[in-house]
Amino acid sequence: MSDHARVSGFRFAGGACGIKPQGKPDLGLLVADEDAAAAAVFTRNRVRAAPVLLAAERLELGRARGILVNSGNANACTGKRGLAAARNATAALADALGVEDDLVLPASTGVIGVPLPDDRIRDAVPALVDRLSPDGALDFAAAILTTDRWPKVASARVSLGKSRAITVLGIAKGAGMIHPNMATTLGFVVTDAPASSSFLRRALRRATDETFNALTVDGDTSTNDAIFALASGRADVPSLRGDDRDARKFRDALRDVLAELGRSIVRDGEGAERVVTIEVTGAASEEAARKVARAVSASLLVKAAIHGCDANWGRILAAAGNAGVAFDPDKVEIRFDDIVLVRKGVGIGPAADRDAAEVMRRPAYTIRVKLGPGKARAHYLMCDIGPEYIRINAAYRS
Repeated sequence: MSDHARVSGFRFAGGACGIKPQGKPDLGLLVADEDAAAAAVFTRNRVRAAPVLLAAERLELGRARGILVNSGNANACTGKRGLAAARNATAALADALGVEDDLVLPASTGVIGVPLPDDRIRDAVPALVDRLSPDGALDFAAAILTTDRWPKVASARVSLGKSRAITVLGIAKGAGMIHPNMATTLGFVVTDAPASSSFLRRALRRATDETFNALTVDGDTSTNDAIFALASGRADVPSLRGDDRDARKFRDALRDVLAELGRSIVRDGEGAERVVTIEVTGAASEEAARKVARAVSASLLVKAAIHGCDANWGRILAAAGNAGVAFDPDKVEIRFDDIVLVRKGVGIGPAADRDAAEVMRRPAYTIRVKLGPGKARAHYLMCDIGPEYIRINAAYRS
């Protein structure tokens, strides 16, 4: 394991509590040695799972000691019983750590509408606490997965001040139900940098908007989306604040870690074979460029064409036209990497389509849509969609 998978002041564990069948890992613990500054961003879905409601309430304190994560059960749409289950489960970890219940945050992922068997979680917590380790990040990462094909872990080490370094470690899960406005996932970031909860909150929101809110797999946003950030303050550097050089370097590192996690999520994509960046330029405003990039990325017709390596640029232009953004179709240019398919709103011809189809066989490439003479730009990260996605989700509960 890389040294970057260790962050001073934090320990991890992962194991099974019986939510998933056949003893598969389904319970993860992330624990700070002392109270840590804490912040989070949550789903904007109006239907919010019990753990989201409880975690958002507890984060008003701006600090946390631990996070309890279960997979295999979303504990969403479970009413008062679900809230009670989230409280009971986190109380078990609080008791084991000898801290107040409000210092433990819950997170869940899995099937919606099924009561959470919190008794199984409570029974499993003491043994998992005994297994907490600074080297347990990968065990934690494996325990929070659902339809993922692999764990998502990323880290960065950055020098601040007089050659002293801080570490940022990110762990996430996600493969399906991925779309902006908190792209559907659970994400956990820990750092040994000293920072206030308000600084963390601003940095996390900004980094999330630049990364997780600019990717899509299938256009669905879940009830359980959450990205948490905890700072132990163990690094021997000045406290991060404002917008000085060190603060900017930390924010860049946080963005880079989330970007790497986001790319891994899209690459996973429940059967995805290709990762495509939709880059929109020439827009009148950044918001306009973002809307077009989002519309193209979310189009099932575009995703299907990408899966089949069909350079059907008409689908891209049609999706852009549905974005609710004013532009002149007669000025649009579309490229697949460096292959020009459309100029002044008209296709170049069959030879260009064939060249673009060759580009589409690559595992990753960029589709560039230039709307006109504007200066604004935006991008989204997306993947193809094919039969494997349908197979996974048609049988998700069976």
